Amino acid sequence: MRPIVPSALSTSSSAGIVCFHCGQPVPAGTVLFVPVEGIPRQMCCAGCQAVCEAIVTGGLADYYQHRQAFPDRGEVVLPPALAELGLFDHPEFQQAFVRPLAGGEREADLILEGITCAACVWLNERHLATLSGVVAVQVNYATRRARIRWREEDVRLSQILAAVAAIGYRAHPYDPQRSELLAQKERRTALWRLFVAGFGMMQVMMYAFPAYIAAEGDISVVAGGLMRWASMVLTLPVVLYSAAPFFSRAWRDLRLLRLGMDVPVALGVGAAFVASVWATLRGAGEVYFDSVTMFVFFLLGARYLEMLARQRATRGAETLGRLLPVFARRLSADGVVEEQVAVSSLAVGDVLLVRPGETIVADGVVRAGVSEVNEAWLTGESLPVAKQQGSRVLGGSLNGTGALEIEAQQVGEATRLATIRRLMERASAERPRIVAQADRVSLVFTVLLLVLAAGVGVYWWWSEPARALSICVAVLVVSCPCALSLATPVALTVATDALARAGLLVTRGHAIETLARANHFVFDKTGTLTTGRLRLVNVACVEGESRESVLALATALELHSEHAVARALVDAGPKAEVPIADEVRIHPGQGVLGQVKGVRLALGREDFVAELAVQALPVSFVSAQGDSVVFLAREGAWLAMFVLADSVRGAASALISGLRAEGCGISIFSGDGRLPVRALADRLGVEDARAELLPEGKYAQLTALQAQGKIVAMVGDGINDAPVLAQAQVSIAMAGGTELARNQADLVLLGDDLERLLLGRQIARKTQAIIRENLIWAFAYNLLAIPAAALGWVTPWMAGIGMGGSSLLVVLNALRIARRN
Repeated sequence: MRPIVPSALSTSSSAGIVCFHCGQPVPAGTVLFVPVEGIPRQMCCAGCQAVCEAIVTGGLADYYQHRQAFPDRGEVVLPPALAELGLFDHPEFQQAFVRPLAGGEREADLILEGITCAACVWLNERHLATLSGVVAVQVNYATRRARIRWREEDVRLSQILAAVAAIGYRAHPYDPQRSELLAQKERRTALWRLFVAGFGMMQVMMYAFPAYIAAEGDISVVAGGLMRWASMVLTLPVVLYSAAPFFSRAWRDLRLLRLGMDVPVALGVGAAFVASVWATLRGAGEVYFDSVTMFVFFLLGARYLEMLARQRATRGAETLGRLLPVFARRLSADGVVEEQVAVSSLAVGDVLLVRPGETIVADGVVRAGVSEVNEAWLTGESLPVAKQQGSRVLGGSLNGTGALEIEAQQVGEATRLATIRRLMERASAERPRIVAQADRVSLVFTVLLLVLAAGVGVYWWWSEPARALSICVAVLVVSCPCALSLATPVALTVATDALARAGLLVTRGHAIETLARANHFVFDKTGTLTTGRLRLVNVACVEGESRESVLALATALELHSEHAVARALVDAGPKAEVPIADEVRIHPGQGVLGQVKGVRLALGREDFVAELAVQALPVSFVSAQGDSVVFLAREGAWLAMFVLADSVRGAASALISGLRAEGCGISIFSGDGRLPVRALADRLGVEDARAELLPEGKYAQLTALQAQGKIVAMVGDGINDAPVLAQAQVSIAMAGGTELARNQADLVLLGDDLERLLLGRQIARKTQAIIRENLIWAFAYNLLAIPAAALGWVTPWMAGIGMGGSSLLVVLNALRIARRN
């Protein structure tokens, strides 16, 4: 007889549809299905979908027939039988969240449950780094995300997850929806712990207050004993439930022979509670139930507010991850048949129909239709942008009033949205130098604190035993380095969010600190200080050549380049009957070499093209004027000259003036000719303008500035800017530039408004000031509070208020970064 099948575990409940795999409610608007034994079953998230698909593909669908209950809420959704088979090592399961890299390496994003402080981050990174085959580990305290890179032949993903579990944490594949569910669970649990601690504190204080105000003998022994017993009963749930995380994390740290911030907290709370229980049972001695409950309440309150600030500040990347819908409308080749397909299955060249109010799912070009598109996710501007045939659109943008037919040019991880999301994730995974320094200081401080508390306890035990425990607890509690540990990471987290809202995307951990310290800014010209949208204004041909023929040849070569000059020539060139160029080689900063119909051609700067032309430049070409002038030649002869014009960005002058007012040096490094570069420099009031620089020339000039002690910030957008972007202490790429430039940069300037860079620098400098304030406060508080506690001037309940209040003050001060002055 077949066992009872929890159809039992049905896909509906009083609250609505639930996930077939895990039983959790399916969020509204989620459309994810997996066929199980021929029946489409709905899933709540991509993680459950991937696991279910792997189960079915592996021939293990009978698991769903034999299970008697859904997995526990919040646990990793994985049947024990499948865990033994190493489902996490299954290629189809890994496809959803593991990326293959060069050299046989693999990289995955995981969510770590149980991360509560910087010490947890340190512990996980150090522990996983000891595994043979693990190449790199980066854990982000703010988002609880871990980025792990390993060699597949040396270690398996299941072994990595087991190593995480061995030290008391849980790891599972990253999924935006699951991440949000975990954040909600974290908030709900923290609020309940805070409520229990607050309720217990108020009730215990009611029983403790009479003892504070009554004169000796006013309260009978029986009444005093009853109030002690009542206080103990009310304190019990506070210690066992509200303070449980402190004890569990402290025990984990001690078991692993290391010291975290929870060790002194657990020692203080535990010692005070045990001593109070002993005094209650004996009917003699001091009790500290009021101090215990008050301390736990204030510490939980500070950490709850810190958690809210952290979650609010780290929603930027999560929001980007949810911009794209799951399905898209794809048109057939004749544009007649419309089908709904998964966004993940789209390919370059597909024609998509986007109706009014729908989200564009891929980067592409409008093939038909007229509409207005909201690109606020990129530019920060809520005003819609007009789109018509030939206009470029970006995935994640919201279509307005008209239907559009869009030919997809970049899909999936190749879209601008995906690139920016990856850059944000990279920034959140990296730990800035200043945070690492604060973590090391906190660890040393904790060790010194425990030694000091032990010494203080011994001293008072010999001089006044009745006060020894109270004073020792006060020292442990008042000096817990929570504020010191929070001072830097909370400020940087809030600053990252504030910069993103200001239109400046942080992609490297050190960017904020270095941007604030930069004292010399170097700018590329085309596409950075200018719009980069060059237009062809004149064509001069040698005798025997026509405008149409030379433009066709130029277009054939430039179709292989992303440079602004290339785009202008392609736009001006013929739309049909363009010859095919082969053996094309791009020389950054110089030009393009190629072959068309067996004839070798060169297009680019005069000196570069002259090597192929050999002859002297025609007289008619010498007097050419323009922002950019490029030449075309075949082997042994000049063919044409193209004159292009550009326009200066509207905010360029304001940015240069603002930076100069702050005492920063300004330079322009460009590969363009001397005349257009000098003209732009004069217009912007920049004295140091260097033209006709190859990528290696820019690199050498920038290195020379650094040798003079300059902290250099480089702003660029092209392939030829990649070397200097990588060399500069801090680099900023334009969002409209090449992907190589964006990947090399520490920050990405969204939109075209250069003044956002000035605002970003102001936010960075404000962040540094607030970090200094937080560190000064944390050190000053401990320098004042520890001696006072050691001398017996601070009671345990006062210590609880002081420690919780200091942490709260640090968090509130950091939140000032998000305020606009």
